[in-house]
Amino acid sequence: MKASLVDLPLGQQAKIVSIDCERRLSRRLMEMGVLPGTPVRVTRVAPLGDPIELRVRNYSLSVRRADASKIAVSTEGAA
Repeated sequence: MKASLVDLPLGQQAKIVSIDCERRLSRRLMEMGVLPGTPVRVTRVAPLGDPIELRVRNYSLSVRRADASKIAVSTEGAA
């Protein structure tokens, strides 16, 4: 099943499929370890829904909801 990172429920793990943002942002995310094929998990969401905290490569990363909506993930085979 392919969805965006925003659609992922709290605590569920998925694999990043693609990053469809402007080049500058996608490069910055990739420098921080957000690469296709990498497991990711949503650990927290701010009270008003923005930003969301991710667990990527054994560290926590906060991203804006608008940016997270452009990161496609797959829940199949993510465990």
